[in-house]
Amino acid sequence: MPARDSFHSVMRIGPVQIGTHCARTGRTAHAAVCTADRCGWSADYSSRTAAQLAARTHRCTVR
Repeated sequence: MPARDSFHSVMRIGPVQIGTHCARTGRTAHAAVCTADRCGWSADYSSRTAAQLAARTHRCTVR
């Protein structure tokens, strides 16, 4: 049975959403995902601060 990703502590910075979840390794991870159409950018980070920095500096290449 696959593990369920359930995000909590979700916040939004511009078009980027950041959510905290339990990674497959059992550790807490933070995902940053751009919600703009046709962007497709996402990344996992080990700290919330790193995810927030990535969200603040993200620039969509699709306009």
